[in-house]
Amino acid sequence: MTEKLYYQDSYLSEFEAEVLSCVPKGNKYEVVLSRTAFFPEGGGQTADTGVLVSGQQRIQVLDVQEKDGVVLHETDGLLEVGAVVQGELNFQERFLKMQEHTGEHIISGIVHRRFGYQNVGFHLGKEEVTMDYDGPLTEEELRQIEYEANRAVAENIPIVILEPSKEELPHIFYRSKMEIEGQVRIVQIPGYDSCACCAPHVKTTGSVGMIKITGAIRYKGGMRLSLHCGFRALSDYREKEASVKQISNRLSAKQEEVVCAVKRLEEELAALKEKNKRLQEQLVKAALKEEEQKLLENPVANLLLFAEEMDPAAMRNFVNEAMEKTDGICGVFVGSKEQGFRYVLGKKDGSICSIGKCLNEAFEGKGGGKPPMIQGSLKGNPEAIRGFLEKE
Repeated sequence: MTEKLYYQDSYLSEFEAEVLSCVPKGNKYEVVLSRTAFFPEGGGQTADTGVLVSGQQRIQVLDVQEKDGVVLHETDGLLEVGAVVQGELNFQERFLKMQEHTGEHIISGIVHRRFGYQNVGFHLGKEEVTMDYDGPLTEEELRQIEYEANRAVAENIPIVILEPSKEELPHIFYRSKMEIEGQVRIVQIPGYDSCACCAPHVKTTGSVGMIKITGAIRYKGGMRLSLHCGFRALSDYREKEASVKQISNRLSAKQEEVVCAVKRLEEELAALKEKNKRLQEQLVKAALKEEEQKLLENPVANLLLFAEEMDPAAMRNFVNEAMEKTDGICGVFVGSKEQGFRYVLGKKDGSICSIGKCLNEAFEGKGGGKPPMIQGSLKGNPEAIRGFLEKE
C-alpha cells in the first residue's frame, strides 16, 4: 500500500520517497514509490503530473493510476530501485483542479438540496469541467444556483474531510454515485454539500475563487453544465473579453452595445441577401431570354449558362426553367476555367445521369444525383465543355 500524502495535505507540492519498483511499460516505465503526493486519476479527475528528481535525473511523471491501494507512476525514464527521489508536483495544475473540483461540489450540493437532482456524471479535464444532472434546469434557476455558489465562496467556509467508521457512516448524510467498498471518504462543505470523494480539495471555499457556469445543454433527459472556477474562470473571462473587444472594434460599437450592432448587421445582411436573390432571378430570366433565338432555330438546342457567381438556388432555377423550354441539355456552370466550375445539369428524358458520368470522366469531374437533374464540379474551359455537350 502506497502512503498517500495528498490525503494528509492537499497543498503539499514536494516530497521525498523511496523507489520500490520500476518496470518497463512499452516505451515508458511504471514506478512505485513508498509514498506519494501525486493524485492518481479517479473521481472524474485526471491525474497529477510533475517530476521525480534523483541526482542529476529529472524524470517526468506523465500519468498516475491506482491499483489495489498501490499508486503507479508512469514516467519517461528509468529509476534505480532503492533510490530516494524528490517528487515535485506541477502544483499550479493541481491547484486549478482543486478549485474546480471544490466548485463542482458546491454547485452539485445546491442542485441536490434545491431540486433533488443527482450528479450522475462528472469530468474534470485540462480544458473543461462538466457535470451531468438527472433533471432539467431553467436559465433563471441556473443564475440563482450560480449566485448562491459564489455566496458560499464569499463565506470562506472551512472544508471538512471525514473518514467515518462503519458504525458512524449510517448516521451521516452524503451524496454518492455508487456503492463504496472499504473506507468512505466524505468531503463536507457545511451548509452546502456532503459528498463521498477521493480527490484533493482546497481548504476553504474562499480559495475556490469565482464560480462561473459557462454552458448548459439538455442531456439524456437531464442537464449537462460546464463550469470554470478561480484562475480558470479568470482565464475564460479574459479570452471572452478579448473576443468582445475585437468585435467591438470591428463593428465600431461600444462593448456594451455589440449585441445591438450585431442585430443591425444581421438585418443589413438579410436585406442584401434578398436583393441578391432578386438580382439572381433577373439574371436567370435575362439568360433565358438571350437563348430564345437559338430555340427558334432548333427547338431541342442545349441551353447552357456560364457565370462567375450564382447561388445554388438560382442555378437550379435556371435549369428547371430551361427544361420547360427545350428537350436538350440544360445546364449552368459557375466559376472559372482556372479554378474550375460547379455545375447543375438537367434533361427531360432522364438520360442526364449517363451524360453527367461522361462529362465527369472527360473533365476531371465528380458529382451525381437523380433524373432529371444532377450536380457536381469539374475543370475545363467553357468552349470545350459546350463542344462536348453538343455531341451528347
